[in-house]
Amino acid sequence: MQTTFPRLLLDHAAQRPAAPALREKEYGIWQTLCWRALADLVRQLAAGLAAAGLQRGQHVVVIGENRPRLYASMLAAQSLGAIAVPLYQDAASAEFVFPITNAEVGFAVVEDQEQVDKLLEIRPQCAQLAHIWFDDPRGLRHYDEPGLASIDTLIEAGKAFEAANPGFFERAVAAAEPDDVAAMFFTSGTTGNPKGVVHTHFSLLDRAAAGARFDKLTSSEEVLAYMPPAWIGQNIFSYAQWLACGYVVNCPENASTASIDLKEVGPSYYFAPPRIFEGLLTSVTIRMEDAGGVKQWLFRHFMALAQRIGPARMDGRPVGLLDKLHYALGNLFIYGPLRNTLGFSRVRVAYTAGEAIGPDLFTFYRSIGINLKQLYGSTETAVFVCLQPDNQARADTVGVPIDGVEIRFDDNGELLVRSSGLLKGYYKNEAATAEVLTPDGWYRTGDAGFLDAGGHLKIIDRAKDVGRLVGGEMFAPKYVENKLKFFPFIKEAVAFGDKRSSVCAFINIDFDAVGNWAEKRNLPYAGYNDLATKPQVLELVRECVEKVNADLAADERLAGSQIGRFLILHKELDADDGELTRTRKVRRGFIGERYQLLVEALYGGKSEQFIETAVKFEDGRTGSVSATLKIVDAKTFGSVKKAA
Repeated sequence: MQTTFPRLLLDHAAQRPAAPALREKEYGIWQTLCWRALADLVRQLAAGLAAAGLQRGQHVVVIGENRPRLYASMLAAQSLGAIAVPLYQDAASAEFVFPITNAEVGFAVVEDQEQVDKLLEIRPQCAQLAHIWFDDPRGLRHYDEPGLASIDTLIEAGKAFEAANPGFFERAVAAAEPDDVAAMFFTSGTTGNPKGVVHTHFSLLDRAAAGARFDKLTSSEEVLAYMPPAWIGQNIFSYAQWLACGYVVNCPENASTASIDLKEVGPSYYFAPPRIFEGLLTSVTIRMEDAGGVKQWLFRHFMALAQRIGPARMDGRPVGLLDKLHYALGNLFIYGPLRNTLGFSRVRVAYTAGEAIGPDLFTFYRSIGINLKQLYGSTETAVFVCLQPDNQARADTVGVPIDGVEIRFDDNGELLVRSSGLLKGYYKNEAATAEVLTPDGWYRTGDAGFLDAGGHLKIIDRAKDVGRLVGGEMFAPKYVENKLKFFPFIKEAVAFGDKRSSVCAFINIDFDAVGNWAEKRNLPYAGYNDLATKPQVLELVRECVEKVNADLAADERLAGSQIGRFLILHKELDADDGELTRTRKVRRGFIGERYQLLVEALYGGKSEQFIETAVKFEDGRTGSVSATLKIVDAKTFGSVKKAA
């Protein structure tokens, strides 16, 4: 798409000025911002930023939840030829130091007092951070810091600058080119400092438009934006595609109201990582356990029918007349109310990405009439590489290459991608750029996979993570971890086994799901640590592990990856403790080092191990948690294919 973000904004404002562009829920009421009002706001903010000294090519950090004035601030920066750098709002202040110093950021637009406090805390380390503007003034009335002001103040400065420089905004927007850098996304890498992924207007908009064509998106779509804007997945769906298509983006009041807001908005186009879909299904499971006997019977009866014929209906395959009538009855009593409860009554297209999704979870949503599909991409590819057509959605693949994408595999099975959506490079990191971009324009994804007979991409694991047991059997840790997480009782898992005789695992239970399970059985517990050490919970998890082992045994290539021993960790893995990335990917290497004592206990044949671990609380305090963890042996199975 040969245009820029600000030009698309002005096109929408000219062609459909009164149409809604953004909605924000405030004090329980949805407030609408039309395209004309949004364009006026962006013009004033851009003029204010120019008055403050923002120059072409400089970086502007944006930190907060999805908020209309933060979106407008990104557009305002891009209107001046500056570069928007969204950062994760839930990151600790220390995590902001590297991006801000690396990109030499002098300007920041943030949501509220929490983000202001973080930036003020690190300001001594980021001397160039001269200007901080905030959207929500609550709690900030008596702050007296140099360069700190409200967005309202910035807007007023912009109005004065506009009056003195008529036509400035239009000239600035006209000067921007599609190949100019538009945004930079810092990847939350599993090792080392994050890398700044540099994208142009063209690379982001070209892929956004390709995705829109694939799913026939129009300006009539409704989207709920509730994931971090710093995650490129959310940024593409609620910013790049928003401007490419002109649909409506709805911003929830806060994280705690997102599920309620989802029901109120009833989006037609939805995107979330698997953990969100897992959480929604867990809540349904918990509610059904609380339901009466008749409702439970109806639910089980119609869900069995849905799982048998629902996916076939979604894929357009023939279904018998009696089954059709039976399904229609189920739709009236179970599926329709369930979709409404989840907030998916109007969903036309729903995507999940970022991690593998469990077959049972995937089948559940498609069986009740939700067009859930998978896509494959990354920050470096502007998300859209492979997508699943409506009638070809499967849990074990991630779709076909879409318009403008080429893929190939090197000798060790690593996937390489070439498209117009590739990163321009990693900021100030030529060595890292050279590692992933070949001289002839291919991007090394780091993922191992293959194309199946139908031309669909199948990802096995990260290429660097695929290892071997000492006996030579393949070990794919992420594949094993994802299979464990398919169970509602398991929230996170970390598998070990490379260059070892067997596979062992750390497991985090899902506190809500297991807590509800325990309450149904009158099993008292005092918190996560106490619940995780209950013999009944250990047995529950062992059953899950052994089901995974039985499944792995059916795949000759991965039969050796069965889990021989496991333990349930005494604390939940946490990004604040460095154990997860901000997108909730496990830092397997860091976890292995941090809990080396537990790894040694698993492989040393011990039946239990005492551990004490330092933790960081939400309010910034530090402390420690300790426990004596039981180590459980799990049954493994001979390879089914070998046995045959």
